[in-house]
Formats: sequence, structure tokens, C-alpha cells
Amino acid sequence: MKARALWRVSIRTSPEAEEAVSELLGEVCGGEVSSFTEAESGRTTVTAFLERRPAGFEGMRARLEAGLDWIVACGLNPGGRGRGGGWEVSLRRVRREDWAESWKRHFRALEVGSRLLVRPSWSRRRARRGQAVVVLDPGLSFGTGQHPTTAFCLEELVRRRRPDREQSFLDAGTGSGILAIAAAKLGYGPVEGFDLEPEAVRNARENARRNGVADRIGFRRQDLRRVARRPARRYSVVCANLVASVLISERDRLVARLADDGVLVLAGILASEFAEVRQVYEGSGLKLVASRRVGEWRSGAFGRRRGSVGALKR
Repeated sequence: MKARALWRVSIRTSPEAEEAVSELLGEVCGGEVSSFTEAESGRTTVTAFLERRPAGFEGMRARLEAGLDWIVACGLNPGGRGRGGGWEVSLRRVRREDWAESWKRHFRALEVGSRLLVRPSWSRRRARRGQAVVVLDPGLSFGTGQHPTTAFCLEELVRRRRPDREQSFLDAGTGSGILAIAAAKLGYGPVEGFDLEPEAVRNARENARRNGVADRIGFRRQDLRRVARRPARRYSVVCANLVASVLISERDRLVARLADDGVLVLAGILASEFAEVRQVYEGSGLKLVASRRVGEWRSGAFGRRRGSVGALKR
């Protein structure tokens, strides 16, 4: 039986605006969203794949363009610097086979120091001696570590791992499960992750199964805004790759899950919002111990100040 074709709605944009454009496309189209960045041009394409041709595409295009205008008003440039300042919205019918093969031209292995390799299944890249390997293929909904905020979290996981110690890990907003899977491969345990979206949890569990670590990770559907303020367990490393507004409003819930000597990794933050996030978390007794800015994104890792255990003040 011949497989039904897919309809591809794409927006060519800048890497800095990738996350904001992805959220916009998912909201307007209602389909699963993916993205890739072309190494040669530096341009990012954000795509929603739909099972049927969208009715009234011109109306959909108008909503997308209005949303892109709003993204510009927030300080991001979806068109990218030095490329005419514009964006491209397109609709195209594609064969499923073409869709699957197209990713292979754009996704390559990602090496995080000497201890972690993240690669698609078709990559022939071999791991170094002692290097943990995570295999993740892009799909209709995925996270592969290519985004700078995810890459920062992976780097912190590698940096904070102490092979001579037992260390636990929590991933708040797990998405594809890439961080939890990497943590399990690096020897963290126990490892847990949660996400608000049921599809993300299913995807994360399947990715963990394919990587042979399903029995070492506990994934669950959970809204961060409704988790207990006094958790039963605290973790050596907590990662939260979420929007700044959620990181700020749910500070106490995240900090409460951090062990006394733990590290809290915060990502998904626009550089223009980072100062406020930092101030809020330093107000809870944490201090910034590592930070990186890539384009419009800035991420940070926080540890406890001495004598600040249990301090949660606004």
C-alpha cells in the first residue's frame, strides 16, 4: 500500500529565532514541529508536517506573518542579520520517503567533550574509547542537541559528572528525553524526567528504549506548576530548558529539588531576559557558576552559596 504524502509548512528563519518560530508554527498549524540549520548558509528551517493539505493556507500564512511580526517586536529577528531581514513561509507536498531522507543531509554527530557523542543512526562516526553514545534520529517531533540551549545542558552534564560518586539527575521539560538519556549513559542515577505534553513523554520513552536505558529512567507526564513544593527526593543535577517566565514563576519548585551540593542548569532564556532570571535565582541563595551566550540565547548553571541551604526568599 502506497504511503500517503505529507504537507510541509516551512519558515526559513535565523538560528536565534528558532525556538520562538517553532512555538508559533506549532500553535498555528497544530502539527508536529521540527527544525534544522544549514551548515553552509547558517539559515534555519522550521517545519510542521501535516497529514492533510491545510484548508485556507493564505489565512494560515497571514497568522504566521502576524506572529513573526510579534516576534520581531519582542526583540528577535526571524530573518537573521545581513540576509535582507525577511523570512520565507512556504507550503509543499512531499513524499514521506523524501522527508525521511532529507534529514540525513543536515544532521551530523555532535561531540560533547571527550565523554559524550550524540549522533543519528545513519552516522558512521565512531565513539572514542570511554565515550558514551546517544543515538537520536530527527522525526516529526524531536530534540537532537543541535540547539545551543540544549548543547549547554549536555556540556554541563558532562562537566558535573564525577565517576567516583553517585549522582542523580532530573530533567524538567524533557522533550525528546535527550538530556535524561545522556545522563543515564554518563552514569547518573537515579534519572527522572517529566514533560507537560503526553506526546513528548511517549517520544522520550521510545528514545530511551532505543538507547537501551529505558529501565534506568523514569519518565512521567507532569506540569511543573503543579509539582509538590516539598519533594520526596533532591537531585545532584537539575536541568530546566524552559521559557524565562516559567523559570521565574516556578523558581521555588526547581530550587527545592536541588541537593545541597547540586547544580541547577537553566536554559531556554533569551539574553535580554537572563539578568532577571539570574537575580531571581540568586535571591534564593544560589550563585551563578557557569554561563554561555550563543546568539540571542544565554544559559546558566547555578550552585548553592554556603549557608544558603533551604533559603527561599523573594
